[in-house]
Parts: sequence; structure tokens; C-alpha cells
Amino acid sequence: MIEKFLTLILAAMLFGCAVTPTVEDAVNNRVESNPWTLAPVQIGNAPDSQTRWQHYRLPGKQATTFRFARNEGRDAMAVHAVASASMLRQKVAIAPSELSQMKFSWKVPELIAQADMALREADDSPVRIVLAFDGDRSNFSAKNAMLSELSLALTGEALPYATLMYVWCNTRAPGSVIINPRTDRIRKVVVESGGTNLNRWLDYERDVRADFEKAFGEAPGALVGVGIMTDTDNTQSSIRAWYGPLTLAKMP
Repeated sequence: MIEKFLTLILAAMLFGCAVTPTVEDAVNNRVESNPWTLAPVQIGNAPDSQTRWQHYRLPGKQATTFRFARNEGRDAMAVHAVASASMLRQKVAIAPSELSQMKFSWKVPELIAQADMALREADDSPVRIVLAFDGDRSNFSAKNAMLSELSLALTGEALPYATLMYVWCNTRAPGSVIINPRTDRIRKVVVESGGTNLNRWLDYERDVRADFEKAFGEAPGALVGVGIMTDTDNTQSSIRAWYGPLTLAKMP
């Protein structure tokens, strides 16, 4: 199991940062207990069996702010990114045979005008749901194998075999798949596009296995991490958003 899936490569490749990510100290790293962070991600697991959500920061980057809030009667994680990039994440352990439906929700008041997730210099998003998967790294290309070895040497963790994101894109149609411009082991499924549904709560239910197979053209490995992320470091902009709790159903 990968204990931390925000590795060097997610820092260097996704955010253009050439340093390893760090975890805040043991006190500051603990996200405040609240109805959002205590809601079980894996359906059927007791809350006390959940690994605590953790805030991962990137050296040299401003951190996005994560705060519990009530918004239109919903428990939400309110995020505020000001030229920043960081992630709230939790590790899970769901075997490929158990992968099923994932439910999540978000509310976005405005888009990042300059953002384009297909371009290195503009790869920002008002909302991201991030899923990290294990797998057979012997199938890596020479480039990805080298990056994985570098990550292992510098962080003690190999590059996640695959990272799947659900994102809100400015222009591309829902269902589009965006391959990260720095590594093809990070791919994004567009679930919302344009400004039609801004400033309202949107609820989604996704078939994780089907989305992974569409994005990567292969069956998924074990799901080892989930996260939420709002980033504006590339465009040097400011954005707010709200996330509802995430839930993952396990196939019997």
C-alpha cells in the first residue's frame, strides 16, 4: 500500500515543482475533526477505522486553505486557493475486484479563466477529485520507470502506477480525457465543462472501474488513495470552491 500518494512526481510533474513534497508536522498535519473529515469514505467502514485525512503541502508553494463549512445546508470542505497548490488526502485499500461506485459533489462559483489542463504552464483546476492506483510498474515506459525510481530514491515511495482525476474543464466536453502534459500516468476525466452550472451544488456518481478503463485502456489495480485538490499556482490566480463528502462503495 502506498502510504502517501502525493509523491515527488505529482509535485514535479503536475505542478512544475522540482522538490519533494512534505507533510506538515504531526500536530499541524492533523486536519481538524469535523462532520466532513469524519464521514467514512469507504461505505461499511466504521468511522474510527478510517485513516485520518491529511493536508499535503508542496515546498516552495503556497498552500490552499481547507476549512469545514456549512453551505446551503450541506457539510462541506471550503477551499480557497491563492496562487497555491496543496491536497487533502486519505489512504484507502480497495482491491480491483471491489471497485464500484464513487459519489462526490462540489460547488464552484467561477472558473479560472486562464486555465488549460492540457498545458504545463496553465494546468490549474477549481476542483479535482484525485484517485491513486497501484499496479505493475514493470509495464512503465522507460521515462516513467526512471521517474518512479527517482521518486523512490528521493521520497521512499514509487510513482503511483496510475492517477485518475475527475475535473471541471473550461472548454472540453464532459467525458473527455486529458492526459497530463508531463506524464501519461496522470489522466483527467472531464465531468463538468464551461460556466452553465456555476454557483450551484452538483452531485455525481461515477463508475470508477469504467472510468479508469476508459482513461487508461486497461483494468485498474488496487485503489490506494483519494484526495481533493484546488490549485491556482500556475495561473497565479485566486479561486474558491466547496466539496461535499466522498463515498466509495465496495463491490460485494
